[in-house]
Amino acid sequence: MVKQVEGAIVIGGHFQGLGVVRALGREGIDVFVFDSEPCMAQHSRFCRRYVRTPAVLDEKAYLGFLLDFARTGSVRGWVLFPTDDETVCFLAKNRSALQEYYRLMTPGWEVVKYAYNKRLSYQLAAALDIPIPLTSFPASEQYLDDIDIPFPLIIKPAVMRDFFRKTGKKVFRAVDRESLHRLYREAAAVVPPDELIIQEEIPRVSENLFSFCPFFREGTAVSYVTAQRLRQHPMDFGQASTYAVSLEVPQLRTMGERMLARMGYYGLAEVEFIRDPRTGTFLFLEINPRIWGWHTLAVRAGVNLPLQVYSDLCGRPLPPVPFREGVVWARLLTDLPTVLGEIFKGRMTVREYLRSMRGEKEWAVLAADDPLPFWWELAMLPYLYIRRGF
Repeated sequence: MVKQVEGAIVIGGHFQGLGVVRALGREGIDVFVFDSEPCMAQHSRFCRRYVRTPAVLDEKAYLGFLLDFARTGSVRGWVLFPTDDETVCFLAKNRSALQEYYRLMTPGWEVVKYAYNKRLSYQLAAALDIPIPLTSFPASEQYLDDIDIPFPLIIKPAVMRDFFRKTGKKVFRAVDRESLHRLYREAAAVVPPDELIIQEEIPRVSENLFSFCPFFREGTAVSYVTAQRLRQHPMDFGQASTYAVSLEVPQLRTMGERMLARMGYYGLAEVEFIRDPRTGTFLFLEINPRIWGWHTLAVRAGVNLPLQVYSDLCGRPLPPVPFREGVVWARLLTDLPTVLGEIFKGRMTVREYLRSMRGEKEWAVLAADDPLPFWWELAMLPYLYIRRGF
């Protein structure tokens, strides 16, 4: 194994960051973890150094920290891996100042804004004739009665960051006109009304979520994985996936590539879709312009996406590789409670759960060659519940 000159800095040490640390560290690449709070990735044997940082929401302090760290340390030319939306937003808006010192997979704000703001995402999809759920963008509450979308409806923000932080939810669910008005007012008290989206609720959400996840460059997916995300926590309108399985779905690649190409996108992305069980049509939901929670499924399935983008940025591009279907990913800490809840509600049997766990598996945190983060995750359980809700 040849030792690489450039290293990587993973910003955020939650389980998705841990996955990047392992994906690169196992290849002999030096990896640092930056986080503003304690994290499980700092305890990985593949983490060469953990650095406590200012909060990324304090943009001035965080920019100063990154620039000073590059000037005084030996990390010039290292690759930055963002793991959350706040960091993506920060890197996109400060790209010109940072690219002198670091290699960035995050495009500039003129590109990222189409993923960060769901209103722009849906407008882009509509311009490309890519199906979306029935959607309305009311300018204020007075326009709600003009919406001609069958109930139940969901109210969600165009920009998730402040909404989720203040409500602990990704969406509000309205079952009739009265609850639509009440929940709209509640949401409008949290975020500006022009950031609110009204959308039809697709039946049987949890069994119909899919994703197309590529390393994208020059208008095409160099390598990718598509997957069905069958369980999330909570099961309906979950905060994060808890179980996914790799599955080839050509329509997802076709639509995902069209959107990313129109944006002029570069890097790693998760393009989310939902299949409408009433018609079988795949509907676009959103784009995550960063690493996502279950990305290590791709590594287990034969496609090391973090290594692909790292190598490309360092001038040593890797050839495209296909992924294997039927590989399972699960995060035990959240998947087991989700499964128990589904069994208790009569929506799943023990036999169905055991059947879902057959075959080749990738655990989100548990790893035989890197066991310590799993035990730290268990020890951090009260902290994670308070800070993240899962």
